[in-house]
Amino acid sequence: MIVTDSLIQTPRMFTSSALKQLILPLIIEQVLAVSIGMADTIMIASVGEASVSAVSLVDSLSNFFLQLFAAICTGGAVVVAQYIGQKDRAKAGDAAKQLIYSSTLLALIIMVFLLVFNRQILGLIYGSLDPTVMRNAEIYFMYILISFPFIAIYNSGAALFRSMGDSRTSMNIALMMNFINISGNALLIYGARWGVAGAGTATLTSRVVAALMMLVLVSRRGDKLHLHQLLRVRFQWPMIKRILRIGIPSGIEGSMFHIGRILVQSLIATFGTTALAANAIANAVAGFANIPGTAIGLATVTVVGQCMGAGEPQQAEYFTKRLLGMVYLSLFIITVGLSLMVEPMVGLFKLSQASSALAVQVLRLCFIMNALFWPLSFSLPQALRAAGDARFTMLVSVSSMWVFRIGLSYLLGKFLGIGLMGVWIAMYIDWVCRSVCFTTRFLRGRWKLKKVV
Repeated sequence: MIVTDSLIQTPRMFTSSALKQLILPLIIEQVLAVSIGMADTIMIASVGEASVSAVSLVDSLSNFFLQLFAAICTGGAVVVAQYIGQKDRAKAGDAAKQLIYSSTLLALIIMVFLLVFNRQILGLIYGSLDPTVMRNAEIYFMYILISFPFIAIYNSGAALFRSMGDSRTSMNIALMMNFINISGNALLIYGARWGVAGAGTATLTSRVVAALMMLVLVSRRGDKLHLHQLLRVRFQWPMIKRILRIGIPSGIEGSMFHIGRILVQSLIATFGTTALAANAIANAVAGFANIPGTAIGLATVTVVGQCMGAGEPQQAEYFTKRLLGMVYLSLFIITVGLSLMVEPMVGLFKLSQASSALAVQVLRLCFIMNALFWPLSFSLPQALRAAGDARFTMLVSVSSMWVFRIGLSYLLGKFLGIGLMGVWIAMYIDWVCRSVCFTTRFLRGRWKLKKVV
């Protein structure tokens, strides 16, 4: 039966069932992603606060570079989704191959550069750290760097499956990644006593296996994409330019965001190991609150991208509102549950009483602000990017981050002496600014006039 809406004259491109099949695996995949980060932190915490602080610092730095791969994947997913909306399977397949090639090449270049200057870069950014923390950070960073090309391939494949409306495949591979990672951690951290080297080895192994499986699966998928002779590499620069039209602004936005996080992390490092450990735990636990929004945001790229490719901006607007409502509902439910469980969850990390108490204090306010402002700050702009309005989201995000997230962090955290809580308050003010700007842009409707393909 054809389902229509009073605001949409043509049949809906996505039924409720199709949205459910797209979103539920994405939520599970995000749960897995956050869980593996939390499991890593819990397991490495058994080695000591120096190790957990080192892993947290390296993750903050590596996330900066992983954001570049994610940005390229976003650009590729938007282009592929819009070609699928146009029912142009050949062009969709060409865009898919160029996404895999370009993201892998970028990852290889970054990996080689950072391996050569591993110690210098960590010393430049985190030079004032305790020598034990720095030593652990250098070891862990090496393993993470070697895994860059493999996580780039996995992310590219996952983005391609999502652009086709298939999120179950990437979920299944994520399940396998988690199993390998956690099993490897248990064997190498608890059994072999390798410490941060064990955590790094487990992460690297899981990413290598996931990348190989993704290459096999994406080359066999033929219903919406043609990826014949995937290993015969040939760059098509006009197609790469289309991907970069979305990927470069998204990359600048994400990279500047993570530069800001690194600068803030350096500031937190001056507050001492207690604040560093508390911040690491708070970030790990708070990640659970963002799972629905992150998952539905990824689904938004697929839905809005296909709608815009099919020449249906009104459907893109309708589904954006519907998906945003789902984010708010799910966030409300999960933040209430997490608020009731915050102390037991923090207790799982078995850190000092001071670090645990500070993490609980930070998280109680975080859950409230998440439920109010996170969807408009991070889920809504996904719709704008999927429509091709990536430059606006970049300008808003970068400006707000430097003025509020970084500037106010130093003002509140350091100069006014509020410490770690001041840094998190600065982040909430950043969210409010983003929410106002993105909501205004969406309601005015200029994003519906953008063209990508």
